This record gives sequence, C-alpha cells and structure tokens, in this order.
Amino acid sequence: MLKQTPLNAKHREANAKLVDFSGWEMPIHYGSQIAEHHAVRRDAGMFDVSHMLPVDIKGEGARAFLRQLLANNVDRLTTTGKALYSCMLNEDGGVVDDLIVYFMTDTWFRLVVNAGCVDKDLAWLEAQRDRYAPGLQILPCRDLAMIAIQGPNAAAKLWQALPGSEGVTRAMKPFTAIVIGTMFVARTGYTGEDGFEVMLPARAAPYMWQALTEAGVKPCGLGACDTLRLEAGMNLFGQDMDEKITPLEAGLAWTVDLKAERDFIGKDALLRLPRDKQLVGLLLLERGVLRGHQQVFTAQGAGEVTSGTFSPTLNVAIALARVPVGVKVGDPVEVAIRDKKVMARVVEYPFVRNGKALIDL
Repeated sequence: MLKQTPLNAKHREANAKLVDFSGWEMPIHYGSQIAEHHAVRRDAGMFDVSHMLPVDIKGEGARAFLRQLLANNVDRLTTTGKALYSCMLNEDGGVVDDLIVYFMTDTWFRLVVNAGCVDKDLAWLEAQRDRYAPGLQILPCRDLAMIAIQGPNAAAKLWQALPGSEGVTRAMKPFTAIVIGTMFVARTGYTGEDGFEVMLPARAAPYMWQALTEAGVKPCGLGACDTLRLEAGMNLFGQDMDEKITPLEAGLAWTVDLKAERDFIGKDALLRLPRDKQLVGLLLLERGVLRGHQQVFTAQGAGEVTSGTFSPTLNVAIALARVPVGVKVGDPVEVAIRDKKVMARVVEYPFVRNGKALIDL
C-alpha cells in the first residue's frame, strides 16, 4: 500500500492525478502541468514535498561527524540557520544521496534527504555514526510535513497566508533557515526561483495549504517540479547521479571540497579515479523531445542523456547529458531519438533562472 502525506486529502479535493513516487501516493499534476510550471515562473506555486525526510543530527561532535560524512565542508557553516548543499558519498566516491544540511547550533544540524533514499540513508547514517561518533543522536522527523512555495511572488503570498511572518522572513537570504514557533522556514527550493520550504507539524499542514490556496498560490505536482528543476540545471538523484556516479561526473564539483586537509568518505576515490566524463547541457535543434537514456554521439565519443524534457519556458527540448571530457559548449552533437539521429548543441546550464532564459536559442 502506498504511503500518504498529511496533504493527501487536499490533493484529492483538488482532483489531482495521483501516482506512485518512491512508494508515496503523490500528485503528478492538478489538470495542467504546463500551467503549473508557468505559475511558478511567473507568479507562485506550491508543492507537497512531505515525502522528503528531515533528519536531525544532535549531540556533541555533530559537526565533526558531518565533516567526515559529507563531500562539502560543514566548516563553512558558522551562522545559525545557514544551509549547505552537499553529496554524501560511499567509499568509491559514488553518490549515496544529495541533500541540504542546516546548521542551527553546535549540537544540532538538520539534513533533508530524498524520499527514495530514506531507508538507505538512515541505515548509512547510523552505520557511520557507530563508526565515527558513537552516542550521537540521529533523529528522523517523521511527524513533520513540508511545503515548498516557489516563484517571484512566493514571499508576498506566504506573508499573506501566514500573518506576522513577513517581519521575521523578509531579510532572509537564500540558503538560510529560521525557526518560527513549531515551524522551520528555509529560503530554499528546487525550481530556480525565489521561495521558501516550510517544515511544520503534520497536523497543521492542511491548514497551511488551505491558507496558501486562498492567498492565490497554485498547487503544483511532480511534473512541473521536474521541468522546473531541469530548466534550473538541478540534478535529480537516480537520473543525473547515483551510487556509481561521482559528483565530479555529475557537474557537482562545486559541492566537493578537495582542498582542505579534512578527510571525508569517498575523498581518496575522487582523488584517485580518472575523470573522463562530464555533465553538459543540450539544446535540441530539430523537432523531438529529449529523454533520459538516449544515446549522444560526439566527436570525442558516445555519451547519454541523463534528464531530458520539453522546456515550457524556452519552448524547446533541453537535457542534461553525460559525455566525454573534451566536449565543449557550442559543439554540435547528435542524439538518438527512436530510430533516427537528430542534431543538438552543447550549451551551458542552467537554462533558466528567476524566470529568465540564460541560453541563446
């Protein structure tokens, strides 16, 4: 039986099309994926992301533990509420999961992990805790729901739905979080737009969802979430990287600190392994739609599309693809779509941020 978030009844009331996503019954759309996508780019939309799991790391030695666990360096987190995006690696340098870590106090960090990785991540965290930091508490926050409010008008509509919140959230910078009563409010998101992710008690989530609806925030499903994140050049675990792909091959070298003397799980492998693949953006030059696992042909050898879609903002097909090192921005490539090869061009990604196209069509 599929698991349900605390907002499942709200999705049904709105006639959402519900699908199985990592064992959860989740909305794919509420009638029009395209309209939901444009709502986020032009106004404000909200997503139920309660299937993701906040995990609190508490106790003395929490920072030292995460210093060992994560490829990015938590020593960069010195201000309360500051957040960091990082990958958690295995000994071979592959990505166990990608996550956000928030620093709240020296004895309290909060991770938010992907829905499809929850059981695996918790087992990994506990195994590494037992290895490096016995006595540290690893606390899954299963009693919390999470709502993402995204778009150029997300802040104004959140303030309307949550009276009194403007005074404490207006000055928040991206990748920061604060605690407001029983709510944990972060200025983060997965769309390439301004916005917030609000963690709150599960019982309160339907009331928050209703208040946001009344403020004019459009409910959005997984379909729009995927096109938005791909336009924004954001990786999806299981498609753009996994346990056999290193962050260096997934365009995430910027999240890996190899300069500090600090050791971390997977560092030796990253330093040792040859780097012969890279992640690039593709823009389709002919008719068709780019999809994951399509073969890419370049002058340097073959590659593969990892994520592809039709971009509602750009009105053209785009993709992320893993190709040989040496392929450059501007290079022509061919992509196998069904039984023929079509032309595409290598471009820099992200493709879209804050509602604006970042590439030349």
